[in-house]
Amino acid sequence: MKKPVFILLFTILIGLTLSACSEKGSNYDPKLSTEEMIEQLTKQYEQPPQTDLETDGVKNLYHLDPALLDTYTIKIPLMNVKTNEIAVLKAKNAKDVEAIQEGVKQRAAEVQKQFETYLPDQYENAKNYKVVAQGSYVLFVIGENADDIVTAFNGFFETK
Repeated sequence: MKKPVFILLFTILIGLTLSACSEKGSNYDPKLSTEEMIEQLTKQYEQPPQTDLETDGVKNLYHLDPALLDTYTIKIPLMNVKTNEIAVLKAKNAKDVEAIQEGVKQRAAEVQKQFETYLPDQYENAKNYKVVAQGSYVLFVIGENADDIVTAFNGFFETK
């Protein structure tokens, strides 16, 4: 009689332990492509005219090997009078997220340096950049609505 009770309690304990270790409130597969995320974010929070960054730009401006990325969408200013920039990058391997974040931070430093003596309001904007990771996804944003964009981005990963 004691053996079945012990097995039942052991099973419950294992179940509770496993559920406590799971990612609560997060779903790291948002069911949206990086392009769809950017589209929704820029629709919600209007940006100045932007253009897509191609593969060479990822190497040169973000100092990232595109081979680290499963997919990405990066929008940079069309003209060099604004600092607004938004990028969603998905790493092929979660272990590369930190390297991607470092590349993005290097990009932010370069934008700041570029505008340091050029346009003071845009320099302040560039200093308030945000970098957020959710699973294998990294968001980089420079903009007046950066905090709101981060909140909306995090909403893509909430369990419904």
